[in-house]
Amino acid sequence: MSSAKSAYIAVIGVGGIGSLVLAQVADISLTYSNISVVLISRSTKCLFVSDFNHSLSLSTWESDLSASKQPVLDPQEILEYLLQAPGRSIIVDNTSNQAIAEKYPQFLRAGISVVTPNKKAFSSSWELWQDIFDSVYSPKKVDGGLVYHEATVGAGLPVISTLKDLVATGDEVQKIEGVFSGTMSFLFNAFSPVEGKSGKWSEEVRKAKELGFTEPDPRDDLNGMDVARKLVILARLSGLQIQSPGSFPVQSLIPQALEKVASAGEFLARLGEFDADMEKVKTDAEKQGKVVRFVGSVEVVQGKAKVGLETFEKSHPIAALKGSDNIFNFYTKRYGDRPMIIQGSGAGAPTAMGVTGDIIKVVQRIQ
Repeated sequence: MSSAKSAYIAVIGVGGIGSLVLAQVADISLTYSNISVVLISRSTKCLFVSDFNHSLSLSTWESDLSASKQPVLDPQEILEYLLQAPGRSIIVDNTSNQAIAEKYPQFLRAGISVVTPNKKAFSSSWELWQDIFDSVYSPKKVDGGLVYHEATVGAGLPVISTLKDLVATGDEVQKIEGVFSGTMSFLFNAFSPVEGKSGKWSEEVRKAKELGFTEPDPRDDLNGMDVARKLVILARLSGLQIQSPGSFPVQSLIPQALEKVASAGEFLARLGEFDADMEKVKTDAEKQGKVVRFVGSVEVVQGKAKVGLETFEKSHPIAALKGSDNIFNFYTKRYGDRPMIIQGSGAGAPTAMGVTGDIIKVVQRIQ
């Protein structure tokens, strides 16, 4: 397998998304025979080849990783390991680890490309954002690596690539608005439906958790920060220098009294005490013939962003969402008052597709 034209891939994080990525990489390796997965790692286990002359088995990697006695490499050690590869390397970071995210500039400066769904690298400090994109390949920096992060917003939906194309071709993005969270979409489509009845707010949250639509602790969804991070990424790609998710209003749906309860179980057990607050929000909207949705929006011209509850006419595309779908409305100079709309599933398997699609793009470019 060793070749100067090979793409040597290190995959960090092999949970739900990471395991799907590896399965998809196994499929595409039939077409891209130059792909060589040389390292697979999770928090407590690591598996890697020592000589770069062969690829790890993508049919037995799970058992091989479990049986591995090799040391777990930290981000610096992974960088040093990939620098030994006889060809171009790609790190695929499927984690939400801030320490790995902060290492991206060093990987890129070393010519190692980065593919990731990790939002933290692109929504943390403005300084980290600048450092990352100052380190990527360009005509003036031919030794830099490439970075692709389609799956940081909208899972496998072509949101990042579309926005980049709009900007690169000279369009002026005026406003972006939508439902950017599969969890929040599922919750409000059930709690404030266009038609039919719904349960109490606490019941809908509990149901969403049981069905796997929330994080293990639903507060990690209800605090609004997941949507805020995605909005930061979209705003920055549109040209705004937003410092962090704390730079604009973000509405949390966690009752103040429950912010610091010890466990998710206690939070869910007591959430019903506050059902009346959410019921009033929904009832007030219904009196106007509207529904409630949890929305992120950025007014690019005004330089303003916000995340929180808003009401919409039942005929509005945002109101008409189904299940856990995401929707992104791009209002631009070219598209005028009729926005470009991207809509579809925003979680699960499509996320892995977004990552794998980016791997293909890097492989094609570095050859």
